[in-house]
This record gives sequence, structure tokens and C-alpha cells, in this order.
Amino acid sequence: MDKIKILIADDHAVVREGTRQILEQEPDLQVVAEAGDGEEAVRLACSCKPDVAIIDIAMPKTDGIEATKQIKALYPTIAVLILTAYDDDQFVFSLLEAGAAGYLLKSVRGRELVDAVRAVHAGESVLHPLIARKVLNRFVPAPGKLKRQEPAEVLSEREMEVLKLATKGLSNQDIANELCLSVRTVQAHLGHIFNKLQVSSRTEAVVRSLKEGWVTLDDIS
Repeated sequence: MDKIKILIADDHAVVREGTRQILEQEPDLQVVAEAGDGEEAVRLACSCKPDVAIIDIAMPKTDGIEATKQIKALYPTIAVLILTAYDDDQFVFSLLEAGAAGYLLKSVRGRELVDAVRAVHAGESVLHPLIARKVLNRFVPAPGKLKRQEPAEVLSEREMEVLKLATKGLSNQDIANELCLSVRTVQAHLGHIFNKLQVSSRTEAVVRSLKEGWVTLDDIS
């Protein structure tokens, strides 16, 4: 089984060491590089080409937001998972717009981090509950606001079904079970959704659907 290759970027050595220990207890996870600042994170992403980059926000030289932008511009297939103590709105929205696939607070347990790494590697969205609420509050249109584009003009009926379930936070396997499809078919639908919406992650697709008003709070709850 191919291991998921991981880059850890945090300016605190003890955090990097603790994160590495948690991840490398898992047989399918391998930490291939550690960076102490954002500039080094970008450089190591280019040389090591990890599958997942775990990045903090507050780092010397280049912060996590700029590092995420650069990594996603150079290697769109690298999934960026933010692991930070900050939940300020400006950081959350800047990082999601930069292409981060997940956003966790450092208060999470080790098991949640492990699950999150696997999820973003599988193309799924991972948002800490506090962060998810901020996203909903920011991007769900006000009642009565006109939709800019009808979903049927962009996505097929089946793709819209998949996107709505993804917005609820269901995994690819859960979506497959709900719609009586194979996981591979769900992954293919998500790939088509990403292409049509010109995004590179499930998180970006969800944000777009919220902005357009294609998905409502009733759909999510």
C-alpha cells in the first residue's frame, strides 16, 4: 500500500515532533519533510512533493497564507491542511480562498488529525466545527438575494446531488451509500464538479455552492 507522504510546517520544533509522532504511528502515513518557516515549506513542497502539507499560519519569513498560495500555484494536487491556534475570520477566509482543503484548530485530538489527513488526501473537505460555522455565516446569501446562476446551467442533476451531500460533510463512502453508487463513481462526479467550477478542492466547491445560493442551511442541517 502506498503511504500518504506528509510535509509538516510549523515554527515550533516541539509541535512538529509531536505531530510527526502521532502521524507515524499509522502504517499508511509517512512524514517526508519538516519546515520551520513558510519559505522552507514551499521549497520542501517542491523538492519532496508530498501528498498533504500540514501548515501553521504564524510562521517566519513567509506566513501560512502565502505559503499555501505558492504551494497550490506550483502543485495544485498537494492537499493543504491548516493546523493552527487561530480562528480569526480574516485567516479562515484567506486560507480557504488560497486553496486550503482543510482547517483544524490545534485543540483537536490526534485521531482527528489522522482522520483529517486521510480525508483531504481523498479529496474531502475537513473543517473544524467552529470554522464550518464561520464559513456558513460568511457565504450563505441573505434571504431573498437573487442567485447569479442556476445550478442546472453548470452542473448535472446527479452532480448537484453529490455536491449537496458533500456540503453536509459526508465522506465519499457515505455519499456513495446514500446515492447507491460506487466510491469511484462519486470521485468521478467530484472531479467533474471541480472542473466545471474551476476549483481544486471539495472545500472550494462547497464555498462556491454557498455563494451561489445553490445550497441552503436547510440542505446542510
